[in-house]
Amino acid sequence: MRIDKFLKVSRLIKRRAVAKEIADQGRITINDKVAKSSSDVKVGDELSIKFGNRLMVLEIERIIETTKKEDAEHMYKILREDALTDSSK
Repeated sequence: MRIDKFLKVSRLIKRRAVAKEIADQGRITINDKVAKSSSDVKVGDELSIKFGNRLMVLEIERIIETTKKEDAEHMYKILREDALTDSSK
């Protein structure tokens, strides 16, 4: 599944267009490699996403094409969340 679709289906990002924009800005890595919006993800991949002054690191546990809101949080496991300083942005 493409990273932009995964982020939307898992409800980490509300709109696919926003997910695409964030990925294309280089703010997402998959297994420590910069991702594009068309990059594929699979179960076991580690994602790092920069949201403003926050870094979220998560592991993909499931890939589901469509999901209900209640099931979306079971698609990933948050490994850590860090606040970014000005020098780490």
